[in-house]
Amino acid sequence: MEVDCIPFSKTGYFSQLIVDYLDQKDHLKPFYNSFPELASFGPQLEQKSESFTPEQRDVLVKALRQQYEGIKISPATARHITMLESSNTFTVVTGHQLNLFTGPLYFLYKIISVINLCNELKNTYPERNFVPVYWMATEDHDFDEINYFNFKGKKIQWNKEASGAVGRLDNQGLEAVFNTFKQELGAGENADRLKELFDKAYLGHPDLTSATRYLVNEIFGDEGLVILDGDDVMLKKQFVPYIKKDLEQQLGFNAVSETIRGLEEFPERYGIQVNPREVNYFYLKDGLRERLDQQDQQFFVVDTGITFTAEALWKELEEHPERFSPNVITRPLYQEVVLPNLCYIGGGGELAYWLELKSFFEQMEVPFPILQLRNSVLLVSEKQAGKADRLNVRLPDLFLKQSSLINKKIREISNIDIDFGPQKEHLVKQFAGLYELAEKTDKTFLGAVKAQEVKQLKGLEKLEKRLLKAQKRKLSDHVSRLTGLQNELFPNQSLQERQMNFSELYLELGPGLIAELKEKLQPIPGEFLILRY
Repeated sequence: MEVDCIPFSKTGYFSQLIVDYLDQKDHLKPFYNSFPELASFGPQLEQKSESFTPEQRDVLVKALRQQYEGIKISPATARHITMLESSNTFTVVTGHQLNLFTGPLYFLYKIISVINLCNELKNTYPERNFVPVYWMATEDHDFDEINYFNFKGKKIQWNKEASGAVGRLDNQGLEAVFNTFKQELGAGENADRLKELFDKAYLGHPDLTSATRYLVNEIFGDEGLVILDGDDVMLKKQFVPYIKKDLEQQLGFNAVSETIRGLEEFPERYGIQVNPREVNYFYLKDGLRERLDQQDQQFFVVDTGITFTAEALWKELEEHPERFSPNVITRPLYQEVVLPNLCYIGGGGELAYWLELKSFFEQMEVPFPILQLRNSVLLVSEKQAGKADRLNVRLPDLFLKQSSLINKKIREISNIDIDFGPQKEHLVKQFAGLYELAEKTDKTFLGAVKAQEVKQLKGLEKLEKRLLKAQKRKLSDHVSRLTGLQNELFPNQSLQERQMNFSELYLELGPGLIAELKEKLQPIPGEFLILRY
């Protein structure tokens, strides 16, 4: 694979908040501890060493071994789980929903980012051990977000009535999905491997959690990836004191609300990713995950008849911690309580809400992890690269909005000058003389001069647009081929990694796909990668 790159800020697909974070703007530094650089991990290691106890390690390892019971795991993963017993072992984590057949392509990039960073940290701090962890979002309840994946422009969807935590859903109905997918895949060695993966994962396991664990273990097990399910009673018992403290003092609501007010003071007017609630937990049972709320001294589960006094809620929390599910505000805290974690790797949206949480972590006396943006990649086939060469278009230009791309290219290839900039500049100079004349004779004439200037400038702009439109018609074949290429690489005018499923690439590249990506992706990405294969 040949590598090219483009700054994240130039892609047009990342928020100003993330661009400023990557640029390490001073005004954002109060919202995180350390920027993701290898030297930053030294202090982070010491901080986490002091806060994560041997008892927490024991619980973590017991929970992991129980979750992996009956599963054939790689020697590398087994070794990593054993390493977690040791006080000199730490984790790097990414989390993701249980999207059907991994969902969008960036799922691979997130996990490879974690694996590569662990390897780089081992080179930098050889006396320590680093374990890559994928946190399965088994407690999410938005089924419509995870029940499909895209394959060659078609939506492969699992139609099912669903409620409650998605990880607990049974896999009924996935045989029909498999049959549809098989027909789309066709024949061939790589197609057969994809069929086998889907079959064994989803038809060979009873629920979505176990299916996802199997699938991800098959893809990344040899890299030593450890897969963790937070829907675990042993792990949640450790989180009970934090839940109780938060509910009693509404720390999450108060701290995050204050942080949001701080972010809103900046002239950049960053969009706020998530807003906290007074109660940031769900009540969880089979088929049920509904928001917990409070009115006066009474707690209740929204849209149900379930209510608790404060005393009854504390009793429920102690006896059934597995029934309390953190929301987007408190899940990161839960993760950092139960793991010896140094760094969270996520997408732009994820980092945006993590940047709201530092004050909350401080009040809970839990170390705030380093936040790293995951790798982002545009994969371009040899055929597509050839099209770009024949169209004489640079691959980074394809990140432009389609109308801007077309206009830019038409101006480049047109045999006439469509830029009326010089004419506009000449017109402005002419009117400057008229303004001077009006100042010396009749100042009331200034308004008329201004109106005439605006009218003539608009006339030039209109003529420029008409000429550009005419050239587009004349060069329609070039425009059609250019937009066709961009639509291939940016499906639905979105990043490829947010639309395409890994199976399309696996059909072409086979088992070597993961190794190729692992080799080309950087442990700490500085730019958006363009890979030609």
